[in-house]
Amino acid sequence: MSTPSRLVKGNLPTKICLTCGRPFEYRKKWRNCWEEVKYCGEKCQRNKPKPPAAS
Repeated sequence: MSTPSRLVKGNLPTKICLTCGRPFEYRKKWRNCWEEVKYCGEKCQRNKPKPPAAS
């Protein structure tokens, strides 16, 4: 999902957080790295799910 050149409040792109599963909206601080953003906040990033252990 690419961000349009002009963003309007109320019509911002959203993603689903990989940790909590809740939707979150684009933020100005993520302007340069929106494609890489996976978590809604620092707490979810710290508590990201562990990959399954290979046995």
